[in-house]
Amino acid sequence: MGKKTHLKFEQTLAIVKPDGVQRSLVGEIIKRFEQVGLKLVAVKMLVPTTDHVEQHYTLDPNWRRVTGEKTIKGYKAKGMTPPSEDPLEITAKILANLKKYMTSGPVVAMVWQGAHAVGIVRKLVGGTEPLTSDVGTIRGDYVLDSYQMSDTDNRAVRNLIHASGSVEEANMEIKHWFSGKEVTAYKLFQEQVTYDVNLDGILE
Repeated sequence: MGKKTHLKFEQTLAIVKPDGVQRSLVGEIIKRFEQVGLKLVAVKMLVPTTDHVEQHYTLDPNWRRVTGEKTIKGYKAKGMTPPSEDPLEITAKILANLKKYMTSGPVVAMVWQGAHAVGIVRKLVGGTEPLTSDVGTIRGDYVLDSYQMSDTDNRAVRNLIHASGSVEEANMEIKHWFSGKEVTAYKLFQEQVTYDVNLDGILE
């Protein structure tokens, strides 16, 4: 296994959304990721444009169809009637709400690196809907929003944070939010304990 293909070099994108920034949860979110052993390799605060947000959510050409289909399925699973049977019509509304939400204030975009970074961050963040996220996850512990409430209010669900869904998605999203020069390669002392095969160098 080559040096840069080792699992410890896997990277993922995490974005603290405007509600997370407004609730002063940036530090708590960073703490969760640091405590599990991930390394922060890029971070910045910005107010994204609507174009930037739309491009982010549509980096995957299948996002509109897949998201619409999942939403319709979710409504029916709860015994509810979806607002439309057309996945693209539903996604158009979702995207409009997401653009309004994500541009309402500053966000904090971050790149985290470490073994299984994508899966670990998704596990720590919890499910997309705060109401059904497990206790112990970021969304389960800090948010009380639900799809039902966001639908009633005609807005995006407020769930504090975005996390890449796959390694492929992370690679696309990182390039969308950061230039190569903004991602820093450096050594972190704790990595010797986390990744060194023989734990060499602990004893004098």
